[in-house]
Amino acid sequence: MSDVIQLLPDSVANQIAAGEVIQRPASVIKELVENAVDAKARHIDVSVVNAGRTTIQVIDDGVGMSSTDARLAFERHATSKIRQAEDLFALRTMGFRGEALPSIAAVAQVELRTRRKEDELGTLLTISGSRFISQEPVSCPQGSNFKIENLFFNVPPRRKFLKSNATELSNVVAAFERIVLVNPDIAFSLHSNGTELMNLPAAGLRQRIVDVFGKRINQDLLPLEVETDLCRIFGYVGKPESSRKKGAQQFFFVNGRYMKHAYFNKAIQTAFERIVVQGEQVPYFVYFEVAPEKIDVNIHPTKAEIKFEDEQAIWQILCAATRDAIGRFNEVPTIEFDTVGRPDIPVFDGRVEGKQAPRVMPNLKYNPFSDGSTRRQQAVPEQWEQLFPDVPESQPEPLLFDQPGQQKDVLADKALEHYQYKGRYIMTAVKSGLMVIDQHRAHMRILYESYMDRTRHHRWSTQKLLFPEQLSLSAAELVTLHSVEKELRSLGFDFANDGQGQLLLQGIPAGVDDVSPLALVGNVIAQAASQEQSASEQMQEALVLGMARSAAIPYGQVLSNEEMDHVVNALFQCADVNMTPDGKRIQYVVQQREIEQMLG
Repeated sequence: MSDVIQLLPDSVANQIAAGEVIQRPASVIKELVENAVDAKARHIDVSVVNAGRTTIQVIDDGVGMSSTDARLAFERHATSKIRQAEDLFALRTMGFRGEALPSIAAVAQVELRTRRKEDELGTLLTISGSRFISQEPVSCPQGSNFKIENLFFNVPPRRKFLKSNATELSNVVAAFERIVLVNPDIAFSLHSNGTELMNLPAAGLRQRIVDVFGKRINQDLLPLEVETDLCRIFGYVGKPESSRKKGAQQFFFVNGRYMKHAYFNKAIQTAFERIVVQGEQVPYFVYFEVAPEKIDVNIHPTKAEIKFEDEQAIWQILCAATRDAIGRFNEVPTIEFDTVGRPDIPVFDGRVEGKQAPRVMPNLKYNPFSDGSTRRQQAVPEQWEQLFPDVPESQPEPLLFDQPGQQKDVLADKALEHYQYKGRYIMTAVKSGLMVIDQHRAHMRILYESYMDRTRHHRWSTQKLLFPEQLSLSAAELVTLHSVEKELRSLGFDFANDGQGQLLLQGIPAGVDDVSPLALVGNVIAQAASQEQSASEQMQEALVLGMARSAAIPYGQVLSNEEMDHVVNALFQCADVNMTPDGKRIQYVVQQREIEQMLG
């Protein structure tokens, strides 16, 4: 029997590696831009055509490569970053495996122009699907110019399963943001199909955040900084009022490298407990400086997951530093109590004659463990089931209103007076018991069905703004906006360009009341960004959901009995009174028998 194990050709091995390292156009940009940063570049320009499907170009003014290094860089595990295994525990560079360039070359057509400062001529290298086409001298500026064309041309299944151009461009922008936020001293630019998306001059950290995400975020940032023997943590966290349900900008970086860390995210959420509405998140840009030997970045091909040796201690430091930032800048929301009708309780004054402070006379001889005249019973009496003959073994789930006629019955039998609990729930008596309704979710369902009816019948109109609002959007938000602009305009939004590259909001859908136009657009864009790739009808539903969520009654708003009655009546006219459009429960009925059993 012949041997069956064979050594794979390098081209096949590189394609296998590309499956891990190069997942989409954004992966190519991440690897090439990180290489440019490692090459000490001061200016890095990125350009994509068709979201990177057709062309990706990364130009830098770094140290460049010799003709030999340029050829060797495309061999597997060839790298200038490390020399021995011990170097893995003292990493100061972004790359170190030597897998990125050969992986890119295995699934694309690559053209590289590079020159060192001391060389008169540079090198032009052409590769297609791991096969070297040519290498020749060329006149070019110092640095490197990578041009990647026809990504996944030789891997049709991978190219087929790429998302829409809008989705892939959003991923490109997200990868670009993660690099520019950690390198504010480097100038960057990003172009898509010849249009400039970002032009970021070298600046300080706070200015770089503002340049990327717009001027609006500047007023929401609280500085955070702490230095201990374990680590240094610095950056910014958002103010409580900047919290959002979706689309909050949240970034962790360690030693200049972006990372995802759910455990540290929980530390910041813990610091904001009871300050922001449950379910909402604040933006943050947090940077860690840790001794390289205390972390391990070599656990995932994308290097986005990092292990910390002192994880629990750093968690405590981060949580304490976040609380300190909130407290130091007095950003804890104040609570104002209504003093109207409050009883005037006098304070005891011991100097007034004839008055003595109350005295407590305890029984010093009392012993709770001594046997009294009453003998204690057993903790669990025998045949205890006979004491509760009417309690069923399991409590049934409260009935939902899924049968014909049930909604009308509720409207007929509901109480005339309602009670609002903690500015969040509407409580009303119905025939079967006590109904508890989440006021925000109920109103969201009401508005959603109303807006969808207007959408189906094309009854949207535009309410012009007296003073157009300037939209301060990040590059990622602009990409999302342009991808759904047609659907937004059909709903009544009106956008215009002010002639200086800024986008103006001139009108919003008529009938969407009591909501900030900028907040409405921000929430709708965040909802659209979470949809990935959807048909036009599905995207329209998502946008309507974002509008309904923005315009719904917020938690904490006090309602009159008439307003509560209107919400209850309108809710039970909806097609679905049980769940919100995004699958959350609206109401719950405490059955009459449950109340009797609890109090019986």
